[in-house]
Order: sequence, then C-alpha cells, then structure tokens
Amino acid sequence: MGLTTAMYTGLTGLRVNQTRVETIGNNIANVNTNAYRSFRTLFATQFPQTFSLGTAPSDQSGGTNPMQIGHGAVVATTQRTTQPGGIETTGMNTDLAVEGQGYFVVQSSAGRQFYTRDGAFTLNARNQLVTGNGLFVRGYGVDAGLNVVPGQLTNLTIPLGIEDVAKATSRVQMDGDLSAATTVASAAATTQSQYLVNGAGGDAAADTPLTDLRAGNNPGAILFNTGDRITVSGVAKGDRTVAPRTFVVGTDGNSLADLARWLQDTLAIQPVDGVPQAPPPGVTVESGRLVITSNLGEPHAIRIDASNVISNSTDAPVPFQFLQTQSAAGRGVYTPFTVYDSLGNAVPVAATFTLESKGAGGAVWRYYLESADPTSPQRALGSGTVAFDPNGQFLSSTGNQVSLDRAAAGANSPLTVTLDFGSVNGLSTATSNLIMQTQDGYPAGTLVDFGVGADGVITGVFSNGTTRPLGQVVLATFANDAGLVAEADNLFSAGPNSGEPAIKSPGQLGAGTVRGGALENSNVDLAREFIGLITSSTGFQAASRVISTANDMLDQLLLALR
Repeated sequence: MGLTTAMYTGLTGLRVNQTRVETIGNNIANVNTNAYRSFRTLFATQFPQTFSLGTAPSDQSGGTNPMQIGHGAVVATTQRTTQPGGIETTGMNTDLAVEGQGYFVVQSSAGRQFYTRDGAFTLNARNQLVTGNGLFVRGYGVDAGLNVVPGQLTNLTIPLGIEDVAKATSRVQMDGDLSAATTVASAAATTQSQYLVNGAGGDAAADTPLTDLRAGNNPGAILFNTGDRITVSGVAKGDRTVAPRTFVVGTDGNSLADLARWLQDTLAIQPVDGVPQAPPPGVTVESGRLVITSNLGEPHAIRIDASNVISNSTDAPVPFQFLQTQSAAGRGVYTPFTVYDSLGNAVPVAATFTLESKGAGGAVWRYYLESADPTSPQRALGSGTVAFDPNGQFLSSTGNQVSLDRAAAGANSPLTVTLDFGSVNGLSTATSNLIMQTQDGYPAGTLVDFGVGADGVITGVFSNGTTRPLGQVVLATFANDAGLVAEADNLFSAGPNSGEPAIKSPGQLGAGTVRGGALENSNVDLAREFIGLITSSTGFQAASRVISTANDMLDQLLLALR
C-alpha cells in the first residue's frame, strides 16, 4: 500500500512541474507581446497522512513531535506579475503606453467593456481610435468649442483632414509705449476742393444733386450722371495710404451731402462729442466747396489731390481739384492689427493714437479705430482714450470695446472686441511704439496632426497653427490588479476579486501617466524563465524516478511472494 502511495505522490510531482512548464512556455511565447504580464506557478504541499500528533513534554518524557507523511504537491495558484515592462519609443502618434498604474478602457461593438495595457492603437475609416482587433478606445470627448468634457465616456475620434476650426476674436492685448515726450495734437489738416456750382450757377450746397453738380470754372459741364462710379484711391493719411473705395451715383447716394458723408467714412474721419476742434473734423460743404478736415494730429493728416478721385464719366474723369489750406500738428502712432470673425475671416483693424492732454495728473491719449475690410459697411469704428498717471503707469481706458458689422461676410454679427491696454506704458521714450501682443481669435484651419500628452489629452494641430484638445484618454485602476481575468488579445475583464474599475484622468488619484508614440513591452524575464525550465525539468525527472523506483520495488516484492 505504501509503495502505491509513493507512486501517486510521484505523480503529483509530475503534474505540478508539468503545469509550471506550461506557464513558463506561455511566458516565453509572449516575450514580445506588447504589455504582456508574465505568470508564475506556485506549489503547495498536499494533505499529509498523520500517524501521531506527538506528545507534550513531562517529568518523565521530553515529548515527541508529530509523525506525518506527505502525499505530494499541488498547484497552489498562478500569479500574474504586475511590475511594468520597459517603454519602447515607436514614433507613431496612435501608439500609447501607460507609465504607472492603470489600464486603457476599450469597448466591443456589443458594448462589453475591457481593459488593456496594450496601446497599439490605430484609426479606422471613421477616424475612430481603435485597438488592433477593432475595439473602440474610450475616453472623454469634447464639446462644440473643443473643450474636454469629463465624466462621460465616449468613443474617441480624431478627425484628421476633416475637422475645421475658427474662433472669433474677443480680446486684444496691446503692448508698448505711448511716449509722454510727444507734443499735444493741436491742429488738423484741412483741404478744400475747387469752387462748385449747381445748374443755376449758384453755390453748390449739401442738397445739390450730384447729377446737377458742376465745376465753377466750367458751369456748362455736368460732373456726374446716374450710375457713374467715383473711385477714391491713393489718398495719404499720415504715413499710410487709405484703402480704395468706390461710390456709385444713385446707388450709394444722390446728393453732394451723400458723397461728403461717404468720403468722410472712407477717410475714417471721426467727430467725437466732447473733443473740441475748430473747425470740427469731417467732410462738409461750405460756400460751394468740399472741405476735408482731419482729426487732430499728424497721423490723421489727409493729403489728397485730383488724381486720387477718378470717375468713369467720359465728360469729367477727374471731377475735383484739391488744395491744402492747413497742416496738422502733433505726432502720434498708427498701429494696424488683425482680428478674426466667427468664420475665421481676417478683419483688418487700425488704431491711431495722438496725445490729447498732459499735466500734473498724467497724460491722456486719444485713439481712433478704423477698418478697411471690404465687407464692412463703414470704416470709422469709434474713439476712446488711454490715461496714464505721472509715473507713466496705465490708469484707465474708455471706448475700448469695438463692434464690427460682419453681416455681409455671413459671420456672427456684430464682432465685439475688447482692447486691453493694461500692458501699455506712458513713459518718455524716444518715440511711441505700440503693437498687438496677443489676440484670442484664429483663422479657419484643418486638423493635420495630433499628439497625446502625459495627462491623456489628445491635442490636435491645425493648419492655421492653432492647437486644440480633441478628447482625453482615460485609465481604469483596480483595488486588486491580480484579480483581473485575462482574456484573448491582450485584454482583461473585471473579476470577482479585482474590485470595480475606477475611471480616472491620467496622472490623477493614483493613476499613471500616458506616453504618446510609445508602447509598453512584455515584462517577461527570459533568464528567470530558462532557470525555471531547468528546475521544472529536474523536478519532473526526479518525480518520475520516484514512480519508477516504487514500481521496481513492487516488482521485487511480487517476485519474493511467488
């Protein structure tokens, strides 16, 4: 009976070592499997046969120990090792690796949720991020403004070549210096046309029809007919040139006053209540002449001559002659910048600054805003002030919210932009220099590339140079990683002893971080596995010798009994 038991005991040795070889073989087979976690097989003694529990020591005896015979070994458990594998850089931006704790969350088409450390993802035909076997990678999506919306899992989409973005400007940050050494703007440039008359030979007035307007030195020739196009181009304003613009007689206006108002807006001359100026700025009709009076200061000075106003009329292709009667005084600075509407259209805006006053309380600058965008119904956008204390530090500004009509462009209208002068100084520098430091809008752009940050945020790179979040990869952590149930294709599912998955943003609450363009390697240690093969083979061989020895002894016993 004892020899038979010995054979069965040897059999248990064969079985446990065979199981260990199977485990080692699986580890070696997966040595190059991405993010593979190796297993180890642990043995335990099988139940013993007890002949005596032993006796306690006494005055007459020193006591005896238990007398037991073991009945072999069993597989106690298989354990999955949890130490991470090495990180290998691949350069593919769809490849992701977890550094630290956590698993990527993926979902089958049937809605079943799995977990994996294998981040060899790719994009499908719908630009969805998927595993190699087609499971959807889950994470946080973005709203219409491309802001990550945490809390609700969704299939991650990276719409390369499809997604377009644009953002309307809402704030412009100005920077630079408005020199306190500048002289106060004290005079405007004034220009007047030749003497003009009506058909009756009297002074042309504001209500004189353009089709009855004549030059005083040639009263027999009508200057304009209905439908004539009057184009203003090449007019100098300060050290720049005014953008060209065309007035159509009968469409844009009929009277000389209509032409004057149009010319005033074309030149962006802006009367402002409370700003004393004599004569007031604008284009007026006085004693039969068009009188053009700029705003105060040299940057506003209008210089116009006959060649700057051209008509398509064959009778009077050059309808006006101009003469400057006063020069402007007071230097300043002209600053052009660009903002964007909701469609991403670039809208040119310019601000012209002149010194309005200075005294013991500091300096006050006056600025005028204009836009030469062809879809804008008017060029003059308004005026405001920037005030500094005696130390040249910014105090306050007025009129710094400008509205642009974008209805003709098909964009949201009006486009409202706030100018921030908080970074502008009013020191006595050699010259005034002012620039747009930043603005928060951008033109239309198409998604051309993306990357994944350590926090799991997928950042898209657009053709307009802007970057915006497209979503966020999440990680699931478990109270007991070893309790996860291994599935095929490098997947795990939650098990009875794993605990419920805790979905987290990478890098938060104990979750690891994500490395883009990299993959986690297997954590199999080949040297250890080879040693395990040797010891398992030796154990298997020794157990087989137990069986063969017991068999030989049985044979000898049978021979003796014959």
